[in-house]
Order: sequence, then structure tokens, then C-alpha cells
Amino acid sequence: MAEEIKPRFEFRTWAKNFGKVEEKMRKLSACEGIREGSEIYIVSDGNNENNTKVRDKLMDIKVFVTEKEGLEQWNPRMKGEFPMKAASLVEEVFPALEVEMPALKRDEYTLDQYLSEVIIPHPKLAAVRVFKRRFAFTINDCITEIAEIEFNGAGLQTVAVESVDIPAILKAKDMLGLNEYENVNYLRAIKRVIGMEPLPA
Repeated sequence: MAEEIKPRFEFRTWAKNFGKVEEKMRKLSACEGIREGSEIYIVSDGNNENNTKVRDKLMDIKVFVTEKEGLEQWNPRMKGEFPMKAASLVEEVFPALEVEMPALKRDEYTLDQYLSEVIIPHPKLAAVRVFKRRFAFTINDCITEIAEIEFNGAGLQTVAVESVDIPAILKAKDMLGLNEYENVNYLRAIKRVIGMEPLPA
């Protein structure tokens, strides 16, 4: 039998600039690659536990599993492709968004139709265009990145540390000087930027 893949735990935080953290990161590890890409996140006023996004006309839903030591674990729940059957929206997508589903007028939706007819008119949903430029590192055997992010054009930086090994993440955080930073996943960060969730006091 194939070995079960364990979902990684993640620490992610945000700032306008991570000057000193980035300096430490580059001293501890060479950059292992740069990736750029655009995605559309569908954020819902109904929940913070299902991460729904579209990339390359593919729908990707991840569900929150648990939190340990201030770290979050997420697991893939669905991967779907556009055009998408209305039945998939009914059975998989809207249950993840946890809001009332509007009447569907088509049997199948292209990505543009899904956004313009289903998501954008919905009072409790928002489609947010996200551009990412990600720089990959390895710190204390953990997958680590610093990235330049734009949410509908609003620029921020994010730093993330991921691993199945919780103590390794905590040590990497300490090595990078991240112990005083708040762990904020993409969903909550986007909601704060667009005003769907209040900023911390």
C-alpha cells in the first residue's frame, strides 16, 4: 500500500516588509527557486475553515483540520475543473462556502460565468484576485518562503514555514525571529484587507 501523505502544519504571517527576517532567511539558506502566479480566492462571510481558490481554471478547496502549538494544519478536500457542472457547485463548492446558494440557471458554468453570475452578486461572498511572487528556502529542514503578494492590487509580504514536524517549525520560527508575529492564514489575511474581518486590536 502507498504510504499515507500527512498534511503539513503551517505558520504564516504578514507585514509590509520583512527586512530583518529576510536577511536571516538568506543567511541560513540559498534561494531554491522563484515562482510567480495569479489566483482567485473565493472568500465567504460564512466560515474561516475552508480555503477556496481558482488557479489555471482549477477549483481547489482545502479544509482546516486542527491547530497545535499555534500552527494550522489543512487538508485538500476537492479539486475541480471549469467548465464545472452545477451539481458540483451544489454538492461540493457551496457546502464549503457555508452560505445560502443562489438559484442556478445553468447546467454547467465556465469560470467567467461562475464568477459573474454566482459569486460576485452574492452578498456574503467575494472574489479576490491574488498575485504571488514566491521565493523558496529551506530552514531547519522546513519548507520556507518569503513572498510578495497583491490582493486586488494591495501589496503585502508574507513569510511561511511548513513541515509535518511541529518542533522543527517552532525552531525555524525562532531562528528567523518570528516568535512575536501572529499566525494568519490566507483566508483571514484577505478578509482583513477587503474589510470582511476586522484588523486585530
